[in-house]
Amino acid sequence: MAVNRAVLREQIKDVLMQRILEGYYEPGQRVVELRIAEEFGVSQAPVREALRELEILRLVESEPFRGARVRAVRADEIAESYPVRAVLEELAGKLAAERLAGASAPLGAEIDAMRAAAVDGDLHRFVRHDVAFHRVFVEASANRTLIQVWESLHVDLRTRFTLIQRLEDLAEVAESHVPIMEALDAGDAECAGRLVREHIEGFGRWFAEGGARSTDTEAP
Repeated sequence: MAVNRAVLREQIKDVLMQRILEGYYEPGQRVVELRIAEEFGVSQAPVREALRELEILRLVESEPFRGARVRAVRADEIAESYPVRAVLEELAGKLAAERLAGASAPLGAEIDAMRAAAVDGDLHRFVRHDVAFHRVFVEASANRTLIQVWESLHVDLRTRFTLIQRLEDLAEVAESHVPIMEALDAGDAECAGRLVREHIEGFGRWFAEGGARSTDTEAP
């Protein structure tokens, strides 16, 4: 059965991300679409899409007629979105608490899905449900500007990048969502907002102090 292009894109993106993290591709080195496509036995389309998403994360940069090259990435470039996301989601948690009081079943379902993905070591599935958990209360905030800015942060890509070398921590990450769900279910706006902000800020610190060490291609 043929693998669809979206799955191929995710697989290729993960491999390229891992290679950049591990220094297999050095800063300034070209990432040749055709060569990657031949390696995976696919057309250039999913490779091009994977590179486009890595460009959003500023891991690669593209120039007309010259293709994609690996950027000299600093850890603080990756980490800088976390404080912004923390403030946005703190507000979202406060605004959503009343609407989600006694109605936390969708949040619980996403946590259960994260737990199952953690057991399987399935990063793609884990990130999908992690982001879906946060999207539940972000959208429940009913603040269109907040939702648009949150979407612009490309939370799925950044979460994937942060977790890609820490598969052993997925179960812990899944459980860290439980207190947020409980506060939202109780309709406690202040507690929900505080817990969400601490959750995101803690995740950012964890990345900066741990996961970022393998990201620094310039030893910043």
